[in-house]
Amino acid sequence: MSLLTRSSTVDGIVRRSAQTFRERVALRFEDREWTYAALDAAVSRAAGHLLGLGLEKGDRVAAYGKNSDAYLIAFLACARAGLVHVPLNYNLTGVELSYLLGQSGSRAVLVDPGLAPQLDRVDEEVARSIEHRIALRDTADSLLTVTREGEVPEVDVDVADSDLAQFLYTSGTTSRPKAAMMSHKALVHEYLSCLVALDLQADDHPLHVMPLYHSAQMHVFLLPWLAIGATNTLLEVPDAGEILRRIEQDGHRAFFAAPTLWVAMANHADFATRNLDGLQKAYYGASIMPGPILQRLQEKAPAVGFYNCFGQSEVAPLCTVLRPEEHRERPDSAGRPVLFVEARVVDPEGNDVAAGESGEIVYRSPQLCDGYFDNPAATEEAFTGGWFHSGDLVRMDEAGYVFVVDRIKDVINTGGVLVASREIEDAIYTHPAVAEVAVVGMPDEKWVEAVSAFVVRRGDVTAEELEAHLRERLASFKIPKRIEFIDALPRNASGKILKRELRADAPRR
Repeated sequence: MSLLTRSSTVDGIVRRSAQTFRERVALRFEDREWTYAALDAAVSRAAGHLLGLGLEKGDRVAAYGKNSDAYLIAFLACARAGLVHVPLNYNLTGVELSYLLGQSGSRAVLVDPGLAPQLDRVDEEVARSIEHRIALRDTADSLLTVTREGEVPEVDVDVADSDLAQFLYTSGTTSRPKAAMMSHKALVHEYLSCLVALDLQADDHPLHVMPLYHSAQMHVFLLPWLAIGATNTLLEVPDAGEILRRIEQDGHRAFFAAPTLWVAMANHADFATRNLDGLQKAYYGASIMPGPILQRLQEKAPAVGFYNCFGQSEVAPLCTVLRPEEHRERPDSAGRPVLFVEARVVDPEGNDVAAGESGEIVYRSPQLCDGYFDNPAATEEAFTGGWFHSGDLVRMDEAGYVFVVDRIKDVINTGGVLVASREIEDAIYTHPAVAEVAVVGMPDEKWVEAVSAFVVRRGDVTAEELEAHLRERLASFKIPKRIEFIDALPRNASGKILKRELRADAPRR
């Protein structure tokens, strides 16, 4: 028996769904809709087109675009052609964009025409290494145009589940992004973990709004729902008001958003008047959900089941889930490990800590990446002792529930005492005039690191009033030494707040 006959690849998910659900609608985007059969045919045409350009198995193909049907087809086509898909944050420009294109060694770039001018500004050496620019959509010769009709080719490339499917770049919130090398096998294992842990069903009528370049929207939700024959609706960009309207008017029963988007929805002018009763499953993750915001959402939609999804790109990315019934007893938990993930909590020497004590969570799983591309030192460090070291500081109780304390690099050493930024952020969120907040440690001669809060207001409040509010809720050493009011928090398009930028560019009150 050959290896290929026992392999399950990412594009094979859609191929099998097309055999079972041929005329069922798989995807809606703007005024277009694709049946499963039409989507599968488009994937083969797109794969044939990419191979016809001279691209070969193992070549990297960058994707620089916003959400669209073309973006999904391109990803699946790369998988079918044996190419390595490299999703790029569509907000990146200049030096950051040049770095990812150069570091990945991409031979081709799939690009939205509206973003194409940014490619003209990348480093000259990087630009010369890119042999093909391929429009994703909106042009006569775009990938979408050439794959909508015509003969469906046989894609004659042997792709095994051990082959690489994608580079998932780490978010780079604390350092330069690293390319986690994801195999077909890792992603397919993760899809099954998602189906089991998140109760995904074919009749969920899910709405997808977060960027598909981010692993959560693509791999935790869209691909698993395609695997079971759901009809998926995709929006180009997330807009809080439009999402509230769609959930009410279009009958979407399931929806995922990063906490920053849930915050925007909860603070939106339409939030009080929109009817969300049709929503049954509400998923959040990719960063920490403020406790007061979750409470506000639960009060608005008490019948909705909330799922907390926790993980990171290197694990494809889902690691733990807190289910709706578990929110009642452990609302501040990130849940328990999913089907194919084994987790431990360890001290700096790699020894297990006692239940309830803080330590780093480490993982062992077939969902894990094969390491970091062209970065053996980072790979060796991350996989020390045979487990993947996450960089997340957590507690795990005796029942196996994980409680996130903080990112290890975000823990603040103030006067020799370690303080979790998340605890302070949750306390600040309880003030009704606060829309968003991020807490960081700023270098300080007296305190080593001074607890510093950056606050986006949605009402009138002074720093003194906020400090008084916190003194009723926190120990004195946790009260921010500085409170800065700013218009918006820096974040990447996946919703993660870029605390390194706050540390680097902090104004002084």
